[in-house]
Amino acid sequence: MLVDQRIIRNLCEDAGDKRTQRAKQYKEKGRVQITKTEYKDSQTFEISANVIGTENYKTYISVYKGEVDDITCNCQDYYKHYGVCKHTLATVMQFAEQEMHKEQKLPDVKPHANSNDYRNFKQMVTIFYHEEIDEIGNIEDSTIENKGTIKLEPKIVYDKFSDNMKVEFRIGDKKMYKIKNLSEFYTRMIEKEFYHYGEKLEFVHIKENFEEESRPLLDFLLKYAEIIKYTNIHANANYRYISKVMSETSIVVGNSGIDELFDTLKGKKVKFQRDIVTQDIEFTDEQPEIQFSLKKLENDQYSIVPNIEIFKVNIIKGKEYKYILGKEKLYRCNKEFENTNLKLLELFRQNYMTEVLLGKEQLSQLFSVILPKVKNAINIENISEEEIEKYQPKELEVEVYLDFDENDYLVAEVKFHYGDKEFNPLDEKQKLNFPRNMVQETKALNIFRKTGFMFDSKNLRFILPDNDKIYQFLNEQINLYMQKFDVLATDKFKTKQIVQPKIGSLGVRVENNLLSIDLSNMEIDVKELEEIMKKYTLKKKYHRLKDGSFVNLEENKEMEFLNKLVTGMDISYKELENGEINLPVHRSLYLNQLLKGVKGTEIIKNSEYKEIVNGLDKDQLDEDIVVPKNVESVLRYYQKTGFKWLKILDSYRFGGILADDMGLRKNHSNVICYYRLCTK
Repeated sequence: MLVDQRIIRNLCEDAGDKRTQRAKQYKEKGRVQITKTEYKDSQTFEISANVIGTENYKTYISVYKGEVDDITCNCQDYYKHYGVCKHTLATVMQFAEQEMHKEQKLPDVKPHANSNDYRNFKQMVTIFYHEEIDEIGNIEDSTIENKGTIKLEPKIVYDKFSDNMKVEFRIGDKKMYKIKNLSEFYTRMIEKEFYHYGEKLEFVHIKENFEEESRPLLDFLLKYAEIIKYTNIHANANYRYISKVMSETSIVVGNSGIDELFDTLKGKKVKFQRDIVTQDIEFTDEQPEIQFSLKKLENDQYSIVPNIEIFKVNIIKGKEYKYILGKEKLYRCNKEFENTNLKLLELFRQNYMTEVLLGKEQLSQLFSVILPKVKNAINIENISEEEIEKYQPKELEVEVYLDFDENDYLVAEVKFHYGDKEFNPLDEKQKLNFPRNMVQETKALNIFRKTGFMFDSKNLRFILPDNDKIYQFLNEQINLYMQKFDVLATDKFKTKQIVQPKIGSLGVRVENNLLSIDLSNMEIDVKELEEIMKKYTLKKKYHRLKDGSFVNLEENKEMEFLNKLVTGMDISYKELENGEINLPVHRSLYLNQLLKGVKGTEIIKNSEYKEIVNGLDKDQLDEDIVVPKNVESVLRYYQKTGFKWLKILDSYRFGGILADDMGLRKNHSNVICYYRLCTK
């Protein structure tokens, strides 16, 4: 499987001495990786290879009956003269050498070894060696001296008729080159390739080689170039006759894209092409000077006109924002401008109007409905102050009267005031002949609707019958009403507020070997206590008492104490109604633990109860209790503590047990020992 040497000589003559020498260097340094071969004889074969030079070049050579049938490479040298380059010549040389070695019998190869194994290993060495070379930056012909010098410049092409926008890109340092294929550029960045754009630009495609200012734009480019690349790959794989779905020369900017592009280019001037004219357009978040004027005409007519030619600006819609393309700037509209000036502009454009006419009888609506919404967008000209005063509404004041009706429903009567004029806004039969601010009135009434108030048409007032909503109103929303309106309340309303349940004061005493708890001073109606506690155990937010007021049950220590007292000591609510509970004295410790969680309640304890509680404090065990001398040296410290504890319990006639977690070594002999010690 040899290669006819005449073919190699002819290729060397076509390439010239300089290319031939470089080709030999590539071969000797192992930079040629044969990827595919089809061999018929020494004069007919095909070769494909990767050649590592300033970047990874792909070569292809086809020879038929001793003549070169086809030869290609993706290097710049090949594209200049479409002849033999150093990479294709190195490929043929490498192939010839490999085929020659196959014919030779190497002395150090074992008889049954496959020579292809050694060839594959050599390729592995070549790949990993040159990967290491690339890592340390030893890439041939790199002309970038300083990192961070590559610029990326966008050019936006806008078609106002289709409202389409696309972005093209140029790249460079001293000279700028157009990026012709964004998919290929994306691949270069991902694979960190070295690429030659032209005489003035060749570099390794890593982010660090781009200037800081261009990196946000680079991120934008790469995001959309990736979409273009894989969309087209998918189309090629699934649709045989479709080559490309998306253009690879530019990025078409959609709704989300314009928002992202603006964030990237805000404050910068960008090449912008429209109507075949290219100019610099600044991306700014200033608001455009678009205003409207209200002017008085003859015959009691008025006109609203814009200060611009409305069809000479373009409105571009993003996902989050709207944009206005002016003569020299692309403006991002804030929400206030969008809802006022821009809304008026779009109204004019949609109706192909350059002027809106109105009569004197419409001025009241203009001042009460339109101007309150767009007061910063319309300037009033040549209209006297007296005329404005006549049609412009005074400031709206809202009075709310709160009360509870006979069903304990919350009711609200509303009064609107304009100066000395007062009326009920729920009475539609009224004839009112003065200017009103309809926008503010609607906003005020909407607050009642959002709260859940219903319209009581009979009494011309609002009513709130739902307990949950009444509680929410009293607990939270009344603060909003007090901020927005003048709120007045009846005495009946004031008595039906949210109350915090309190125990007040609590007495504890021990008499005649009984533990007595005095709950007679509780600030809760004990007859409703059972219902209150049921709601508390169900984790309800409130309980509405029979008098119409609400008990707040959220995060309430008093409720927690009563719940544990009833459930932990097996007490009935009937017993609580008597105001005093009698319990066995051995419940003193449990009660004392419960009382620690009660805050803000006066607790009165008699001396005997205090003595029991203090005496049972294991941290203050009576030093007078002496361990018998015959076992004192045998018992450990914690066992002595256990002995003293049991003795104290015995002194108060309490029962005591040796539980598994007391650490007192409860084998049979120890139990007998403790029993004998404690009963002496």
